[in-house]
Amino acid sequence: MMISFIVLTYNRTDALLAVLRSMAAQCTAEHELVITDDGSSASQVELLYKNCPNFICQVRHVWHPDIGFTASAARNLGAHYAQGKYLVFLDGDCVPNASFVKAHTRLAERGAFVNGSRVLLSESLTRRVVDKQLDLLAQSAVFWWGARLRGDSNKLLHMLFWPDSLFRVKQGFRWRGIRSCNLGVWRSDFVAVNGFDETFEGWGHEDADFVLRLSHLGIRRKNGFLATEVYHLWHRESQRDRESINRLRVFERMNSTLILAEKGLSQIGPNDSCKVTLLT
Repeated sequence: MMISFIVLTYNRTDALLAVLRSMAAQCTAEHELVITDDGSSASQVELLYKNCPNFICQVRHVWHPDIGFTASAARNLGAHYAQGKYLVFLDGDCVPNASFVKAHTRLAERGAFVNGSRVLLSESLTRRVVDKQLDLLAQSAVFWWGARLRGDSNKLLHMLFWPDSLFRVKQGFRWRGIRSCNLGVWRSDFVAVNGFDETFEGWGHEDADFVLRLSHLGIRRKNGFLATEVYHLWHRESQRDRESINRLRVFERMNSTLILAEKGLSQIGPNDSCKVTLLT
């Protein structure tokens, strides 16, 4: 089965390269990777092109102009150009663990999407990762115990094993823990809800809206915790001036049966300002 990994990035190529190094070690010829770029500068794009790791699968870079925070539009563009039957969305500052690709492959199930989880890293640990001084995937349990005690990570649960079939599938909509930085969904289900809703402006809750509409379609939530973990590199918080407005919109939609995004995947047409570059 062809799986497309869609990685969102914006002006943080050093973090993106850490993500790509992990993905390059895991992807096979049955996969593809789509870097969907929310308008990074020319210097950041050049840095990516010069330093992108070698992959044995196809890698595309899909770029559109910077007009502000438009993560939904960027993710929809990535899905538009992706060829896989199954889509895994990943943020460009979230380094996948060593079993990320295999775990998402195992957990993919018709009638469900997979919601992954993350480990938050400190600023100092993040600097070591992006400077190539530390390979997160090669670290032992002793390292992670020390990191937790020093405050360099926020949890230890990612070291535990949890069976793939035990208490993973949830019915109905639950807001808690929804993160588009680590989310797997069948392409057919993504198309059926018209993707992410681009009318959500600024930071916040476009992912909750997406999951809510999936639940209205009858798609169940499957937890990917203790399997599809990612290491979330530190960054300053984004401006959240639209967060409360976006949250209210989701609350309003919880009382509806809305399935289709107002502006989403199906509204993508010929776009001269979008640039698609094949990297491998």
